[in-house]
Amino acid sequence: MAWFSFFLLNLLWAMVGTSSQSGSSCLVPTADQSLVNDIQVLMEDSVTSLDFPNPSILIAMNLAGAYDMEAQKLLTYELMASNPADLNLGQLALTVMALTSSCRDPGNRVLILQSQMEKWAPSSSNAEASTFYSPSLAILALCQKNSEATLPLAVRFAKTLLVNSSPFSVDTGSMAALALTCMYNKIPVGADDAYRVLFGQVLKDIVENISMRIKDNGIIGDIYSTGLAMQALSVTPVQPNKEWNCEKTMDTILNDIKQGKFYNPMSIAQILPTLRGKTYLDVPLVTCNPGADVQPTLPSQPSTPSTSPTNITVIYTINNQLRGVELLFNITIDVSVKNGSVLLVVLEEAQRKNPVFKFQTTMTSWGPMVSSINNIAENTNHKTYWEFFSGNTPLNEGVAYYVPFNNEHITANFTQY
Repeated sequence: MAWFSFFLLNLLWAMVGTSSQSGSSCLVPTADQSLVNDIQVLMEDSVTSLDFPNPSILIAMNLAGAYDMEAQKLLTYELMASNPADLNLGQLALTVMALTSSCRDPGNRVLILQSQMEKWAPSSSNAEASTFYSPSLAILALCQKNSEATLPLAVRFAKTLLVNSSPFSVDTGSMAALALTCMYNKIPVGADDAYRVLFGQVLKDIVENISMRIKDNGIIGDIYSTGLAMQALSVTPVQPNKEWNCEKTMDTILNDIKQGKFYNPMSIAQILPTLRGKTYLDVPLVTCNPGADVQPTLPSQPSTPSTSPTNITVIYTINNQLRGVELLFNITIDVSVKNGSVLLVVLEEAQRKNPVFKFQTTMTSWGPMVSSINNIAENTNHKTYWEFFSGNTPLNEGVAYYVPFNNEHITANFTQY
């Protein structure tokens, strides 16, 4: 039976090939190229020295071909200066990929990432889908640096995916497909055929799950997961039983861009590589310009009257009033941060001032999301999560992108849905 499965898989691969180019790939029409240019400029304009350095944005810039060289150099410089000890598994993997796409040596980050991945294990056989997003990024980043050393880690990861019974996530599935496609394409010559069978089976399952989420208008999951799904479907060696009309998906995405639905820098970073005909598998293939190693011109302090404040105050409350959850609390702190800082900086400063405000993040396709505050963690079984509000209005941007204003009251509320 194993031999027959292997034969079928190899027949499929022989038919569709294993290159990074897809038989289902589609291009943005010339008439719509200005739409893509506009959102790329919008994304690049979001890069400032005050923001949390976002490796996903740098990857998108490098794959697309950056317009703003200073913003590109600034992000590269900040990521090179970042401390790996401050990053979780997903953030570290993205940083390795971002530096690789900038033709920079990630240094010891690769070994640290490999060590973290060796220790990784899901909490249970039905761990929520987001649990697998960061390790997917890690396998992809490590595959691009040293695929042979990554092989045993990828095997363990693939076997874990096979037995996991959690509901499927398009974002996580797409990233896992990209990671395992990279590994499949780089299986050493003469290696055991069991590697191809294993990776092929997992890829087949993932691709079928993705195809089941293709809507009539071509959107896969939702508009913000479609970019990663398009990447996955365009490079995986197994195509879904349900035919994917890439042109219809592209038309819908372009229409959504016209309607202004892609305004958040992270949402643009997710879709931009696909719009430029690239995927995360192209990260090691980026050609860098000669000035890539030049230190950026850091923005100077604006010339303002001495009476103008350089800092703002944000009122930050953490609240847990759910019955049945231990450690009920409602605590408020005033936090002073530089004007223009993102909410993540506010949380870090609150944590520094008072350990009660300790928080943890989980890497998702939208960047770091707060998963635990004051040792109270989100729980999908209990349908609980941390929801952020400005006054009484829920925030529609993540903590790494939302920029609070002076005297704004931000509340993190432990919520049940």
